[in-house]
Amino acid sequence: MADAVHIPDEAETRARWGAFAWTDANAATAKEVFARYPKGREHSAIMPLLDLAQRQVGAETQTQGWLPVPVIEFVAAQVGMPYIRALEVVSFYTMYNMAPVGRHHVQVCGTTPCMLRGSDDVLAACYAKGLKKGATTADGLFTLTEVECLGACVNAPMVQINDDNYEDLTFETTTTILEALARGESPKPGPQVDRFLSAPMGGPTVLKEYTS
Repeated sequence: MADAVHIPDEAETRARWGAFAWTDANAATAKEVFARYPKGREHSAIMPLLDLAQRQVGAETQTQGWLPVPVIEFVAAQVGMPYIRALEVVSFYTMYNMAPVGRHHVQVCGTTPCMLRGSDDVLAACYAKGLKKGATTADGLFTLTEVECLGACVNAPMVQINDDNYEDLTFETTTTILEALARGESPKPGPQVDRFLSAPMGGPTVLKEYTS
């Protein structure tokens, strides 16, 4: 269900990202990541370091970030891993972007629970705002992707936009969220109905004195 991505021309990518290196702050963070694993287990750091690299690319491009081939090569070298093994990680997990995305990466879950609860309405709201699956809007604000289960089935339908989940969506609430993001605002993540996390709608029916 995940959409195929168009990976940019390699020569152009190498010209832009061939000299990639950690910023001073991220070099310190990478050192902390390596410290979590015993000597000889540096390969275990591949996922957090790929995420760190993607975020650095995002900071430099004012987008959600992606992983150009030279950046993947850099991270693979950091952990002493063959490039192809690092690429296998990047291509397996949808948390890593293999092509440029917009400032807001809208990942719509279309798996069965979300589909039964109205993910088609969520996609319709995205389309109504000019978003197209597998593409970035002309203003660079939004990239739309349909993905497999994102693990919030109880609060279906839902989308993940960058690091935030928005749940219990309708056409109208999806539209409101996209419009707020376009204005530079930060809409409240989580359920968009009257519920606390995954509790029953309207509040708890038992243990009503419980406070978090």
